[in-house]
Amino acid sequence: IRCWSNIPFITMPLSRAHGKSFAHRSELKHAKRIVVKLGSAVVTRGDECGLALGRLASIVEQVSMLQNQGREMMIVTSGAVAFGKQRLRHEILLSQSVRQALHSGQSQLKDMAIPVLEARACAAAGQSGLMALYEAMFTQYSICAAQILVTNLDFHDEQKRRNLNGTLHELLRMNIVPIINTNDAVVPPPEPNSDLQGVNVISVKDNDSLAARLAVEMKTDLLIVLSDVEGLFDSPPGSDDAKLIDIFYPGDQQSVTFGTKSRVGMGGMEAKVKAALWALQGGTSVVIANGTHPKISGHVITDIVEGKKVGTFFSEVKPAGPTVEQQGEMARAGGRTLAALQPEQRAEIIYRLADLLTDQREEILLANKKDLEEAENKGRLALPLLKRLSLSTSKLNSLAIGLRQIAASSQDSVGRVIRRTRIAKDLDLEQVTVPIGVLLVIFESRPDCLPQVSALAIASGNGLLLKGGKEAAHSNQILHHLTQEALSIHGVKDAVQLVNTREEVEDLCRLDKLIDLIIPRGSSQLVRNIQKAAKGIPVMGHSEGICHVYVDMDASVEKVTRIIRDSKCEYPAACNALETLLIHRDLLRTPLFDQIIDMLRVEQVKIHAGPKFASYLTFSPSEVKSLRTEYGDLECCIEVVDSVQEAVEHIHKYGSSHTDVIITENEKTAEFFLQHVDSACVFWNASTRFSDGYRFGLGAEVGISTSRIHARGPVGIEGLLTTKWLLRGDNHVVSDFSEHGSMKYLHESLPLPQRNTN
Repeated sequence: IRCWSNIPFITMPLSRAHGKSFAHRSELKHAKRIVVKLGSAVVTRGDECGLALGRLASIVEQVSMLQNQGREMMIVTSGAVAFGKQRLRHEILLSQSVRQALHSGQSQLKDMAIPVLEARACAAAGQSGLMALYEAMFTQYSICAAQILVTNLDFHDEQKRRNLNGTLHELLRMNIVPIINTNDAVVPPPEPNSDLQGVNVISVKDNDSLAARLAVEMKTDLLIVLSDVEGLFDSPPGSDDAKLIDIFYPGDQQSVTFGTKSRVGMGGMEAKVKAALWALQGGTSVVIANGTHPKISGHVITDIVEGKKVGTFFSEVKPAGPTVEQQGEMARAGGRTLAALQPEQRAEIIYRLADLLTDQREEILLANKKDLEEAENKGRLALPLLKRLSLSTSKLNSLAIGLRQIAASSQDSVGRVIRRTRIAKDLDLEQVTVPIGVLLVIFESRPDCLPQVSALAIASGNGLLLKGGKEAAHSNQILHHLTQEALSIHGVKDAVQLVNTREEVEDLCRLDKLIDLIIPRGSSQLVRNIQKAAKGIPVMGHSEGICHVYVDMDASVEKVTRIIRDSKCEYPAACNALETLLIHRDLLRTPLFDQIIDMLRVEQVKIHAGPKFASYLTFSPSEVKSLRTEYGDLECCIEVVDSVQEAVEHIHKYGSSHTDVIITENEKTAEFFLQHVDSACVFWNASTRFSDGYRFGLGAEVGISTSRIHARGPVGIEGLLTTKWLLRGDNHVVSDFSEHGSMKYLHESLPLPQRNTN
């Protein structure tokens, strides 16, 4: 804890040697000294008279939060001219109204004209008010602010430059936020076409160049330039083909077409880019972002510092491979080519991948061994996750069998006609299956997921982006290499992409123009995070696997312990493992109940008692903290219910609509359970572990969906398809079907073409 003026604030261990800018966004969280440049469009209102107070308050709040973390914040601000214009217009209107009221009467007031106001006079009138506003806002966060007005001479005169440098360092040392602006009351008008003059000299002609000069002069780690556009586009924003540039590298200027400057202010985007590149050469990282958008302006600065994908990041280090945006476009193009292949060709690719999994077994297991050793050495994975990470010969053989099942069942998946209707004479309508587009599958600790999901994407003609966990990097790399080798036999290598860049999952979830469906495979926390982060992209999956087994009063003694053991103990980390065991009240203190408890103890399953179960016992196990718990380990909850109806109600209240089971010999009771439980999978006298794409005969699955739309339960090829409508006519127009038209609607159902069952 450091103190200044008796105000405590927490410092962070932020330090680095200046001289080289950050190479990646993820490193921005280490920035210690930060300059925030606020463009005129950010600070001023839409009418250019007065300040956007809401935006300013939000910016001050973010800067204050970062300052109180121990960072050294500086603000380069516009707004004095706009604030002064508002004040001077008010004064002119007031004086004119008085004069005209004295000489001409009230009728002339409406004819008053406001003269054009000179910018220097506006700046002189607005500086004090602007600074007073900043001071009032920063005071709310117990932070002191100080105003510094500069001109070009302050940087070119060596003595003034040293004085400015010393003043800024002293203010930062005292935990004061400097508010810097050009002294627009005295500066000469900007020279037309004057440019940034080399690496060592920069002409301060606007606040962009001022911020760049200041950032380099003060050895700043990060310069954030806020404007009224999302960042740098490859063509003027608003044009049809304009794309936001995520990372801009020196030398890329030729690939950018600049538009006009913003509605207010001295500089445009071209000036910002030149200033940013100058600062980058001086060792300061730069991000240009939107400070006016109402949905993001409240956290844009903190998001940038946290390394989130906001705006355009300037970097001197080009990545070795393609960006994730380029990978998304490659997957889109590759997926369309894949969908255009014959079904036999897609099946051939999958068969080849299945062969490679067994032929290259040694290389795969060697890569997997590296992952396991690194995970064990770092101690970052729990035992259940280590089991998921591990590959074996038997796992690879099972994978190969599953892939061959997918290949065999995928012959007529894409382009299958599911409905034919004769709309009118010579006007026939077909509904056919087509791929969804580009899938993003995010998975943790399970390298076997990669070939499974790849095979399903290939069979359904979808492009695929894969984002695996760091803990399986070596395994994922070789499995992806083998997948691309298989795809290469028909020239569609790019259809499946493995994202190896430092992209955060949250940033991937924002690529709504590149991704059509997100499928998370991992912990319930991962799924929840992705569902929360996804912006405009549907997410298929389940957030939790709280699976129930209900033991009815008519249950078979021989079946109960076998099904419970398999459901809980066969693979406790799986999402389809038993988590809550519901027991009919009449079974308490019976030999069957004792057998269940003895079996769970032998299997070393830790038991948690539900509230009702605990009330029946003198000495009960630890009472459960929540009946909505997914343990993912050798633990489970036991609760008592009075009837099958109460069991159903319990499942609906505390379950996750994943997989629920009844064990009973009473067919009527079983059918009631099957029909009334609203879950993706509902079983009678069978283990919860059957809830799996491979066991369902789907070959594999991309996950188990608990959604109510599109796909539910284990999702195989069918769940990765959508449909489109094909209408074949002959000079048909709607007006022919009007009341006095020559044609009538028929709407006749037509037979479907014969399906290929081989």
